Amino acid sequence: MARSGQDQPLDFIAVFDDPAAAAKYHEGPRRFVPGFEALHRMTAILLAEGTRHDAHVLVLGTGGGLELRALAEAQPEWTFVGVDPAKEMLLQAERTLGPLMERVTLVQGYIDDAPAGPFDAATCLLTLHFLEGVERQATVRSIHQRLRSRAPFVAAHTSFPQEQGERERWLGRYEAYALASGAEPETARKARLAVDASLPALSPGDDAAILREGGFTDVALFYAAFTWRGWIARA
Repeated sequence: MARSGQDQPLDFIAVFDDPAAAAKYHEGPRRFVPGFEALHRMTAILLAEGTRHDAHVLVLGTGGGLELRALAEAQPEWTFVGVDPAKEMLLQAERTLGPLMERVTLVQGYIDDAPAGPFDAATCLLTLHFLEGVERQATVRSIHQRLRSRAPFVAAHTSFPQEQGERERWLGRYEAYALASGAEPETARKARLAVDASLPALSPGDDAAILREGGFTDVALFYAAFTWRGWIARA
């Protein structure tokens, strides 16, 4: 049975390439990702552990530039390469970064379009959940290949229990958090439907295993918030 118009899920990918939606992208994560700004602050702290003061950092899934801005403000001597497939999001990133762009190179594409490195650190926030298992594994391996030995890598994305019954419970909490954070009821509902129908989310255990299989060691969970998880690992 086809869904009614009101119950059509959001098309996440289409949003990223729509100029009007890209301009408003910064409003979304704060309503759907608990502790969004804190996640950026924690990421900066974790990357700085044992990293050189003038680190060169790979940011895969740059989006609208919020993560890049937070990292650049936290570490004024770091330089960055930001990679994202959506042209409109990269344009928004330029606007978000302003004068900080002098330390940032933006690349339109995917991980295979990123420079070979070696980079001193890398992040992939709110991105890997868009990839199916095999592609996710290949992307993680490609990130690893671009990092110096023992370089830190922070990944955070949708990851929650996938057992029957548990999955629906956590999706309900995802929607409830968005509503409590000010999202319009229809938007929250469509986002939940989109996650359920088209986001290839894995369990936290499976996600951690992909990091290890991709060559990373010392994989440790540092962030858990409803349907979201984040890990710090070393190349």
